[in-house]
Amino acid sequence: MSAQGNGAFLEYHEPDIVSILTLISFFFFLAVSEWVADKVLRAGLIGQIIVGLIYGVPIGNILALDWQETFLALGYIGLIIIIFEGGLTIRLDLLWQNLFLSTSAALLGVLTPIALTFALFYAGFGYAPLEAFIVGTALCSTSLGTTFVVINSASSKHDFAQTRVGTVLISAAILDDVCGLVLVSVISQLRDIENANLGWVIGRPILASGLMAILTPLAAKFVLGPMFRLPAIETRFFPKFGHVANMVLMVLVLCAFLAIAAYAGASVLFGAFLAGTVVSSLPSKQHVHFDEPSDTSDHDDDAKQERPTFGATFERYIQDAQRFMLQPCFFASIGFSIPFIELWTGEVIWKGIVFTILMVLGKLVVGLVIPLWDLVANKKPGSSEKAPLTPSAKQNWVPAAFLGTAMVARGEIGLLIIQIGLNETPYLSRKAFVIAVWAIVLNTVIGPVSVGTLLNRFGSAVAEDGRWGIQAMNPGGKVNRKPEVVSKGTGTVAP
Repeated sequence: MSAQGNGAFLEYHEPDIVSILTLISFFFFLAVSEWVADKVLRAGLIGQIIVGLIYGVPIGNILALDWQETFLALGYIGLIIIIFEGGLTIRLDLLWQNLFLSTSAALLGVLTPIALTFALFYAGFGYAPLEAFIVGTALCSTSLGTTFVVINSASSKHDFAQTRVGTVLISAAILDDVCGLVLVSVISQLRDIENANLGWVIGRPILASGLMAILTPLAAKFVLGPMFRLPAIETRFFPKFGHVANMVLMVLVLCAFLAIAAYAGASVLFGAFLAGTVVSSLPSKQHVHFDEPSDTSDHDDDAKQERPTFGATFERYIQDAQRFMLQPCFFASIGFSIPFIELWTGEVIWKGIVFTILMVLGKLVVGLVIPLWDLVANKKPGSSEKAPLTPSAKQNWVPAAFLGTAMVARGEIGLLIIQIGLNETPYLSRKAFVIAVWAIVLNTVIGPVSVGTLLNRFGSAVAEDGRWGIQAMNPGGKVNRKPEVVSKGTGTVAP
């Protein structure tokens, strides 16, 4: 299917029947594979990655190359929206209260895989130090898109993004992405290491990310918040235009943060998350105004004016497009990027499996921060976080396992970094690249499957855990560590 322009407009041609049927089958199998994989593996995204493998360059190359590039771009927009939704729905109070814990988890999740990679690749397999560094950098990342999708689709009863351990998980994954961006910048400069200003290369993304993280909450609290509360805006404009006003604001904020992050040298995914948190911090309580009583049956449509929440607007106008179109394209695009044929040689297979096991362990250790944190809290005199001395409180292995397994998937970030190392530097050999891809792919499968299985069996234990589950808010703004039930999709605590 092709179209040619004559200089003034694009000529319209009816798509040929083969292209039409191919596209229909592609989206049909994306939907079916998600359903099958969710029933069998408790991780629907695995099925969509497999469809991407079959329809993409790695196996069948059924889709035209320009279509694959289009779906990759659409999928990346889907990834941005997934992360924006994560920022929109995250509990900001838990985010700030657990920032030190999240930072510790993120550092452990970055340093351990790099150390294990050096031990295996440099000391075990005999690869050069720079090769081990590039591979370790790719495997220290955490797939943000996979993390958000897994915790959002794990259960229909509980919203795990509202739990304390879920907040720690999201924060640690975001920080992993920032660290990965810094290391990617270093890797991209390795091709000209003699002329590169490594101080600026390393410092720019750190400085940009740090300034955005510091200035964003300040701007939200002291600039955007007061502007939003002006009577003309909060009580007149937004109630009058409702969802339209919310959509315009969300799109403007998201695009602004994406542009700022990209031009400043930070990650656009980090910018998308911050944009979601900014919108989430703005007041969005519903304001309902009733007119005179009416005898007409459509009184509810004509006689009241609602101020919908940002979450309600997202759910009504964006969530379905993300869920059924953009998100499947994102996971299919991961399948497009896997060099499937090259994975199947004897040496690559056994080295890839050994490396995969080490990389799974390198992220599972992140879960250790939970029992260690509980241990310190119990021994600290006068600690307000002291865990109740009950058997259920001591059995914190379930939240720890949830945190560790949810960090395992590398996904799009790992594939991006390893391909930069292969295509933009002369230091990474093809065999080391394929071994790393083995670990990235298997970790992206093992992580979601493990999380889905764990939450399917112990999801209620995680959500209702007194210290690491869903935390209620007291009127004073402090977290009440009594386990409550949160309605999924709303983030509100049920009495």
